[in-house]
Amino acid sequence: MVIRRAEIKDIPRLADLLDQVLMVHHKGRPDLFKPGCRKYNDAELAGILADESRPVFVAEADGVVLGYAFCVLQQHIGDNVLTDIKTLYIDDLCVDETARGKHIGRSLYEHVLGYAKEIGCYNVTLNVWYENKSALRFYEKCGLTPQKIGMEKIL
Repeated sequence: MVIRRAEIKDIPRLADLLDQVLMVHHKGRPDLFKPGCRKYNDAELAGILADESRPVFVAEADGVVLGYAFCVLQQHIGDNVLTDIKTLYIDDLCVDETARGKHIGRSLYEHVLGYAKEIGCYNVTLNVWYENKSALRFYEKCGLTPQKIGMEKIL
């Protein structure tokens, strides 16, 4: 398996994996996530892949993309209350449902950590939906701990 930066040629496969992620979210929170759509269209994906502040990594084996990690560099220079640390935020991490349990997600996560260290980040952050219990367990096994908790009251 190779982990590399995503390229334009990967857009169809990224789209397939984005569909899988949406269905996980839709099943967990159908009140929030619509079925049959995806987070980014092809033009938006092309823009993200061209943006150095939004690196996307893919895990590939035998020419097939089996997973991805969408990341976003964040820094709040000159903010009134936040320090100016550089953060790499994992916007989305997915492993194809047919390839789970083979440590692909862990490899992607470790690659993201290495990249973040290499570019001088203080930390790596992400959000995970509470209903996505398998993702929660995965991130806890990777050593992540809660930074903040979002709460809601449905009316």
